[in-house]
Amino acid sequence: MTVSLEVSIVVPCRNEASNIIALVDGIVRSAAAFAAWEVIVVDDGSDDGMADLLAAAMTREPRLRVLRHDRSGGQSAAVHSGVRAARHGLICTLDGDGQNPPEEIPRLVAPFAAPDAAGIGLVAGQRLARQDSLARRLASRFANGLRARVLKDATRDTGCGLKAFRRDAFLALPYFDHMHRYLPALFARDSWEIAHVDVSHRPREGGRSHYSNLQRGLVGIFDLMGVAWLLRRRKKSRPEEILRGAPRQGKAP
Repeated sequence: MTVSLEVSIVVPCRNEASNIIALVDGIVRSAAAFAAWEVIVVDDGSDDGMADLLAAAMTREPRLRVLRHDRSGGQSAAVHSGVRAARHGLICTLDGDGQNPPEEIPRLVAPFAAPDAAGIGLVAGQRLARQDSLARRLASRFANGLRARVLKDATRDTGCGLKAFRRDAFLALPYFDHMHRYLPALFARDSWEIAHVDVSHRPREGGRSHYSNLQRGLVGIFDLMGVAWLLRRRKKSRPEEILRGAPRQGKAP
């Protein structure tokens, strides 16, 4: 599949030395489908030698860029840094642990090449046959169900790292820690259409997860309340003289 689009692929990660090079190599192979592309790995304060591996990889692949946080800021901070630094108008994200197959990237981006793509702001991947522990799958199922009931975002799996979206629309969203888990609701809040693509999932080959179910659950309760507040408080209309002849809020000209 060839997609005539220009894409920045953003990989937030921390302490993934055992996974990152194979992942970057897979991304480079998949990115050949695009007219122009770059890979931005955001190193969120790693201390496992990943930085040295990436420095060597950059000498082999000139379209690989690395950003480094001097301390860990979390996944949303890493995604935000990568998107701000991106040179292209379309962004694709995936996790740095190798569980999101890079072969899925062209499928995530393809909806933006369709004739009716003008209203699409976000394409969200939804994992099939998750390769995680039973406890993690059950916790995720509960969290996704609760989120869907509260936010009504029509997305089965917001925790999937595989997403594609418009850079300018993302940067217009309110930024907060853990916002990456609520992108469908936030994009819909700004009147963008959300598309969904089922994607595969791989078991983790090396390293370990940086989050426990308890950590996710405690943080998620407060985040969910905050996002629900943002949705209720969104501005529903603007003065007619601003709207006349102007694009709808959040849309590209």
